[in-house]
Amino acid sequence: MKLKVDRIARDLAEILKSWNTVECVAVCEQSEADTLDPYFALALDVYYRDSIPDIEARRTAFGEAGAFESSTAQNKDRFFLEGLPVRVEYKNIDIIERCISQDPSSLWLLPGSGTYFFYRLVTASVLWQRSDWMKKAREELKNLPDSFWLSLRKAFESKMEHNLSDLGAAAYQDDGFFYLVSLGAFLRYAAAALFMINRQFEPSHRGIEEHLYALPVLPSGFKGNWESLVRFASTENRSQRFKIAELLAKSIIDLE
Repeated sequence: MKLKVDRIARDLAEILKSWNTVECVAVCEQSEADTLDPYFALALDVYYRDSIPDIEARRTAFGEAGAFESSTAQNKDRFFLEGLPVRVEYKNIDIIERCISQDPSSLWLLPGSGTYFFYRLVTASVLWQRSDWMKKAREELKNLPDSFWLSLRKAFESKMEHNLSDLGAAAYQDDGFFYLVSLGAFLRYAAAALFMINRQFEPSHRGIEEHLYALPVLPSGFKGNWESLVRFASTENRSQRFKIAELLAKSIIDLE
């Protein structure tokens, strides 16, 4: 099956590189999973300048793609080829370069979107490239200044505290839906802050705990507090879990 995945990836790369605005095609790490894994998808990142063909042109280019759908908001195509799920994301190089250079006009994107797109850039395997743009971008990302990590840490900690406040209100009101929404957002930004403290880009939320537990700098008792929040078995003790979240937030903010 791995041979089939590799063949389809190469075939897609041949199509994508024929578009003269495409600079690089890379395959992401989730494509390395077993095809029977529920998380598996053949995920390609397509780095381009200026523009890409419109949706109908892409649908035609991919030939026998089944169940083709496209997201204009995220610049992403989803479809099936020979029974395998395929995800193709299109990434504008100009936006990426502005974020890497810490252009103030683009940095506002990062507190909301996180740094996962940088993680994909540095961990993906290059299938084809028109130039050495990817190599240069990766070198720049290795040398980001402390101010980059510190500013994002503060932004993520602020979002963590905001959602902690919402979590406390939901626990007090016994509002189950808002409690779950606030807890999910709280955990997301708590994790993001920890990756910034450790000068690492955020991986996919799929299987994130493996990466979190491996971080060299973590608060004392982190794993126990984290698992108490993630693996709750009932809707009871929301107030108690809010107190655990408070402890977790404080321990992250106090880290040097």
